[in-house]
Amino acid sequence: QVQLGESGGGLVQAGGSLRLSCAASGLTFSSYSMGWFRQTPGKEREFVGAITNSGSLRSYADFVQGRFWISRDNAKNTVTLQMNNLKPKETAVYYCAATPNAYASSSDSTDYHYWGQGTQVTVSS
Repeated sequence: QVQLGESGGGLVQAGGSLRLSCAASGLTFSSYSMGWFRQTPGKEREFVGAITNSGSLRSYADFVQGRFWISRDNAKNTVTLQMNNLKPKETAVYYCAATPNAYASSSDSTDYHYWGQGTQVTVSS
């Protein structure tokens, strides 16, 4: 059974940083690209960024503007999202997801087969 578990969410002031982690089990982690998405109530899930299976390619949403960084450790089956200079409007539940499309860092949520339960990020003004 595939499981993805996010951690590291919490409350941070505007301009602050958070580091989210996602631990995966039940899949050959190095064969999957990993993505991060976020969602607020009443809105569709939004792409944040993704990384290919080897970590050789990353992609980010336009709003990231160099503030976030995705990395992965295939030996530990983990992927992380480092977020800097956070803004109040980025308050959301953040999800990690896995896609077997290993060589593309897809922004399309329908490409992702497995999802974590999400971790809440709250940015106060």
